[in-house]
Formats: sequence, C-alpha cells, structure tokens
Amino acid sequence: MLDSAFDPRRLESYLCGRWVSGEGDQAIAHAATGDTVARVGGQGLDIEAALDWGRDVGGAALRKMTIHERALLLKEIGLRLMEMKEDFYVENFWTGATRKDGWVDIDGGIGTLLTFASKARRELPNARVLTEGDVEPLSKDNTFSAQHILTPLHGVAIHINAFNFPVWGLLEKIAPTLIAGMPTLVKPATQTAYLTELVVRRILDMGLLPDGALQLVCGRPDGLLDHVTGQDVVTFTGSADTGAKLRTHPAIIANSTRFTMEADSLNAAILGTDAGPDTPEFDLFVKEVAREMTSKAGQKCTAIRRVIVPKAYEEAVIEALSKRLSSVPVGLPDDDTSRMGALVSLGDRDGVRDKIAALQAEAEIAFGDPADVHTVSGDAAKGAFLNPVLLRAHVPLKADAPHSVEAFGPVATVMGYDGAEEAVTLARMGKGSLVSSLFTNDPAVAAEVVTGVAPFHGRVLIGSRDSAKSSTGHGSPLAPLVHGGPGRAGGGEEMGGMRGVKHFMQRTAVQGPPALLSAVTGQWTEGAPTRADKHPFSKSLADLRLGDQVVTQSRQITLEDVEHFAHFTGDTFYAHMDSDAAKANPFFEDRVAHGYLILSFAAGLFVMPDPGPVLANYGVDNVRFMTPVYFGDTLQVRLTCKHINPRENAEHGEVRWDCQVTNQEGQVVAQYDVLTMVAKVWPSA
Repeated sequence: MLDSAFDPRRLESYLCGRWVSGEGDQAIAHAATGDTVARVGGQGLDIEAALDWGRDVGGAALRKMTIHERALLLKEIGLRLMEMKEDFYVENFWTGATRKDGWVDIDGGIGTLLTFASKARRELPNARVLTEGDVEPLSKDNTFSAQHILTPLHGVAIHINAFNFPVWGLLEKIAPTLIAGMPTLVKPATQTAYLTELVVRRILDMGLLPDGALQLVCGRPDGLLDHVTGQDVVTFTGSADTGAKLRTHPAIIANSTRFTMEADSLNAAILGTDAGPDTPEFDLFVKEVAREMTSKAGQKCTAIRRVIVPKAYEEAVIEALSKRLSSVPVGLPDDDTSRMGALVSLGDRDGVRDKIAALQAEAEIAFGDPADVHTVSGDAAKGAFLNPVLLRAHVPLKADAPHSVEAFGPVATVMGYDGAEEAVTLARMGKGSLVSSLFTNDPAVAAEVVTGVAPFHGRVLIGSRDSAKSSTGHGSPLAPLVHGGPGRAGGGEEMGGMRGVKHFMQRTAVQGPPALLSAVTGQWTEGAPTRADKHPFSKSLADLRLGDQVVTQSRQITLEDVEHFAHFTGDTFYAHMDSDAAKANPFFEDRVAHGYLILSFAAGLFVMPDPGPVLANYGVDNVRFMTPVYFGDTLQVRLTCKHINPRENAEHGEVRWDCQVTNQEGQVVAQYDVLTMVAKVWPSA
C-alpha cells in the first residue's frame, strides 16, 4: 500500500552511460511499516549492449590505468561516501535494520572499500601486470625462463547481490574487481535495491570512474546471463537453489564463465568442554550467540544457526540464552528503544515461520513463539517483525532438519555433544559453512576442534578471555580475510585481501628468453641485459632502468673482522668463535663469518656515501646464505636494478635490487633483495 508519508521513487538502471527505467511496476515496501518506498521495473533492458559497453569502453579505460591509479580512485570514492553516509542511514531504516545494524552495512562497506584501496597500494606494484611466484629457470645457461603473470580479464564482472547488505555487498565486490582492472555490472536484490541505487548514483555523480567501469541493473531483467563470455565473471550471493540455477545457465556452461557463489550456510558456534558456566568463555559464548541471532534480525549469511554445546552445559546455555533473548526489544528500526528491527519483508517472515515448523519435526522450541510477536513500537500486522526463537534438538546426531534447514531470521537450534570429536562431527553435518566459532581457553580443545572443522569452513573464529576486548566477533567478514565456504556455503571465495583481486585476473605462464620476459613483466631477471654506465645509486627514477648494475670491488674477510663483529654485536654463536665446535658441525669446515656480517660488508661495498636520489633503505627480502665464508675468503657484490615501482602522488618510488654476493671462486655466498626509496628526480642526477 502507499502511505502519504512516502513519495515512492522510481528506481532506474545505469546502462551504456545513461539512467534508464525498465518496463514493469513492482512495489517495494518498507520492511517495518509496509509502506511503499520505491517502485521498479527491470524488463526490456538491453543487457547485451550494456555488457558490450562495459567490455569495450570500461575495460579498455581501466586497463590503461595502473593498479595504484585504480586504487587511488577507490580511496577518493570511499572518502566522499563517508562524508555523505547519513543519507544512506535514512534508507537503511527502510530495510528493517537499526542504525547499529546498518553500521555494519554502510560504514563497514565503505571501510572495506578503503581497506582494499590501501592494501592494493601497499602490497601490489604500481603496474598493469602482476607477477606471481619466482622466475623459473628452464635452462642451465639462463637463456630460457618462465614467469607466471596475472592480467585483467577482458570481460565484465556481473555481481548478483543479496538483500541483506545492499551497501557492503556492492562495495566489497566492486573494490577488488576495479582494482584488478575489470569493469562491473551490479544487480542488487530488488527488496533493498533502493539503497544500492542511491549509493551507485552518488558514486557516478562524483565523475571519478571512467565510463563503463560501473553499471547497475535494478529489477528483474530478462536474459541477464544470456550473453556472458569466457572473459566474464559472475558472482552470486543468495539461496542455494537460485545459485544452482545460475551456475548451470547454458551460457555459463558453454563458455566456462567463472562463477563464484556464496549460498545458504548453517554456521555453528561451539562451546568448548572446558567452558563451563563459571568461565568467561561461557559468558562470551552466550553473548555472541544472542548477538548473532538478533543482529539484522538474524538475516545475515554469517549468523549462528546451530549452537553446539557439551551436554553437561546444555540446560545452562538454554537458560542463559533465553534470559538474554527475552530482554531484546523488537520494534521500528529508527526507534532508539529498539535493539532489533524487522525482517526485510512479510514474505520473508512467513518463510522463516515455515522453516521453524520444519525444524520442529526434529527439535522443540525452548524459547519464543513465532506466531506471537511483541514489539515496543510498530505494527506487527504491517511490519515484518519476529521475536527470537530458540530450539533444541535432543538427538542431533540422528537429526537432519537442524543441519539442512536454514530459517533466515532470529532463529537458532541448541544441540548437545559428548566429547570434542562429536562436536566436530555435528559441525561437519552442516555440509559446509561460511564460518564457525569455538569458545575455549584450552589449547588442546582449540587444536582438535579447529583442525577438525577447518576443511568444512571458510573461516573459524576462536573466542576466549584473552581476545574478548579486541575480537571482531563471529559474524564479521573482514577485507583481509577470505569470505566464502565449501559445500553448502557455495564453494566460493571473496575478499581475502589481494587474493580477491586475483579472482578477476587471468594467470598465465609466460616462457621465453629473459630479456623478453623482463619486457613483459617489468622485472629484471637473471640472463636479461644489464647496463653499467655509472653507479645506479646515483640515478633518480627518471634515469634508472631495469638491469642497471654495479659490480663492486672486493673485500677479504679476516679473523679480526669476525672477532670484532661477534663482540660488538653480542653474536658469539659457537660456529663463529670455536674452531673445534665448528668442525664438528656437518655444514662447516672451520669457523665461519656471520651471515649478517656478510650483509653489512656487502652494503659497505655498494652503498654510495654522498647525498643522492636513494633516500632510504626500507627492507631486505628473501635472504639466503648459500656458501659458508671462511677467514681469507674475498667477497664481491653484484647489485642490479630488479624492479621500479613509482608511487602515485609522491616524489619517490620503491626500487627492488637483486643483490648477489660471491667469493673468490665465483660461488654465491648470499642472495637477497634490497629495497630502497628513490627520488623521482634529483638535481645532481
């Protein structure tokens, strides 16, 4: 119905560079009042043209940019979104979520975008091609090598999102996609599409993204997947039944289109055998289960559905949970006295009630009544309100429904176990979940349970007294960590830091002569050309080139050197100080020089003392000591410019140097990478 308090807006799709309205007229209701807040139609949209436009226009523009350029765009977008977030909170209430629950979606979504932008600039090079792993030498004379590279796919990433996180779901998916250099087309769930549409409008109004990088389709369009190719990617978050239909779409099968899914998940919380009612872990467990049951009215993909507890503590857990759940005020999401809002729709509430009835075939209700709704505000006949319901499965090992039926609301089932092995068995009966949590302070319990459930989960959280204040909790997917799970959970994987970026890139093994391999990867490798016109430390980034090299003078290692280094640093390890003990070591013939002495002398050989474009040494990577160095050995260093990584919006860049230390026999005694900050320009360079 239409209430005079609202002027429902017509939702539009953004395709081929313009806002368009699809055919049809579906009303979208306020979750807590039933008022119509928006209308949408998705028929008659030219999806084929939109995909072509994304591939040809958006993809081409993004691939011209470096990873850091793309990440800086997302940073600016995130900062601007943060400034306008209050507008999003207004419509967040329409979804049925309280402001606290909306924080996870809105602030959490923007924070995830900013985290990806930051990590991309820290962890990935300012390049268009990524390398993965070490160079693989394929010939003894270094004339033939191989390197794995990652390049952006030349398609469109179609993100089909769920209703429960209209902001976070949008931003956590487009962030890694755009950083990878792939354009996106987002299809939000219709029930909360108004909030996604608002955020996309604000992003596009900024004018920061290149044309075609971000498109939006609202409603239910015809043929969304009919025109996908082998270069496209489809991600889906939603029910397992819908996901199965999409995964088997003829175009996806025919083109081997990448498809990743996050589906239903019967996540578990496990109380350790050591965590009795008198322990901090017991209290943390009860608090976390109640929070996950009521946060966003239990409509979270990570919510706790199965409460697995030692049989000895089963009654105590039910009593404590019932007491906590009974104190949760349910009402209008913008009412400050409410702690839980409404489900997203009346239809969803009916569906949850049906699932509770299915669970009751093998479990009894221990707390709550799905048919009796009590609210502190709002009309239970118009709003999709439902008070928490706690069930108990008396014989969980022989039951099926508690491990297969998901009531997507404030509902969970308690089940008792005997011994850690049985707890693991119960957790596995969920057939794959996004997350499970274990509350224990016993290392043996943690080791047994976590290793037992890990193959069936994308994430496992251990809760204990030591991390109580800092823990992010059971239900919080984090940008640096993978989100997804095996089996029933969909078999997909999202986020995980820069792992998530690589999902939208093609891994290719490139073989060839080192010179040409370096031209492709932007990294010098053994056997590629070198240049020794002047010391590379005297060159700014404007003059420095891959392969710039210096071969230093030699320095002999003496007994006095080793003795002084040992006493000066305190490193008097026997192999450096005791000849007989060193000879007894199967790796040495006599006393040897310290590895860090070799690194220090190497630096003394290649470092230039005068001020110059090298601003700082900020690290040493992959140090390996290959051959022992004895008194009288002579060391020499070959330093080669390996990788140049200019910083965007900065006056410097990072340079990685291949450092090889050899002895008088030409044997490599040490190999490592030196990392320096180098000025882009230098007056005297």
